[in-house]
Formats: sequence, structure tokens, C-alpha cells
Amino acid sequence: MREQARNHDRRNDPNPYATREDFIKVFHEDMNGLYQLSFLLTRDHEKAEKCVVAGIEDCVEENRVFREWARSWARRIIVENAIRELKPRPSLPGSSPSATAFSHSQQPSGSGGHFDLETVLGLGDFERFVFVMSVLENYSLHECALLLGCSVFEIRQARLHALEELARSGQVVSFAP
Repeated sequence: MREQARNHDRRNDPNPYATREDFIKVFHEDMNGLYQLSFLLTRDHEKAEKCVVAGIEDCVEENRVFREWARSWARRIIVENAIRELKPRPSLPGSSPSATAFSHSQQPSGSGGHFDLETVLGLGDFERFVFVMSVLENYSLHECALLLGCSVFEIRQARLHALEELARSGQVVSFAP
């Protein structure tokens, strides 16, 4: 009942923008999902944590985002921080992505997702970012290209390569809406 009253008050609030408290609530409620997104992008626990902490700071300082967009804005900030941290670039034509071996000990607990996590984490940085952004986060190819500073063609190629790698992994790939 109290939550209903608070939501009703918010609808009548003349300030449609997310507040510091709104973002704190988003990060409190979605911490696991935001960390998982960050880890999928960075493939490193320390970097993932760094991106989430920076995301909290960035969102709390941001005051010109509509309240209804606070959750998607928080996810976008995590993506942008991961891009700044890793600076993923397309592979040179003819070269294979720099997929380093991923140790099982680094795999996050409870990672029985809808795709082969080890294969996603084994993708080169650029292909992994494109896959996570375009397939899992539903960014348009154009938006991916803008955020990653490359062409739509390079995004298409990286997405195709990532999907081929997932298909080759022998795992059933399905994505939850």
C-alpha cells in the first residue's frame, strides 16, 4: 500500500527526471544483472566491478534522464564504461579474434544462462561487445557502430562471427526476451 502511494505521488511529481535516489534504487534492485552485463563485456571480475562502481557514480551524478528510463540508462552507462575500459576494436581482415582461453574458475556462479557463457567469454573483445550489445541488449547495429566508433559493416561482420562461434560451440543457443 505504501509503495502504491509513493508511485502515485511520483506520477503527480512535476519533476519527470530520475533523481539520485531513483538511480540508487535501480542499482540496488538490479545489481546482479548490471554486474553480469559488465562481466560479459569485460570478461574480468575486477574490470566488471570497476565499471559498475563507475556506473553508480555516473548515474547518481546524472540528473537529466527521465525517471522511466533510469533502468535502461544504468545499463547503457555500464556498456559505455566497459567500452572506455577495454576500447574494443574490430579485428584486422583475415585475422582471428584474440580469444584467450577462459578459465572455468573465472566463470560467475549461477551462470546457467540461455547461451554458452564460455563461448561468449571466449570471443574476441570486439565480437563479444557486438554480441552482447546487439543480441542480448537489443541495441541497433547503427547504435553499436556509434558507441564502438566503427562502421555498421564492421558491426555486422562481428555479429555474424560471434553467432557462428556460438553455433560451432555445439550448445543450443536461445535467448530469453
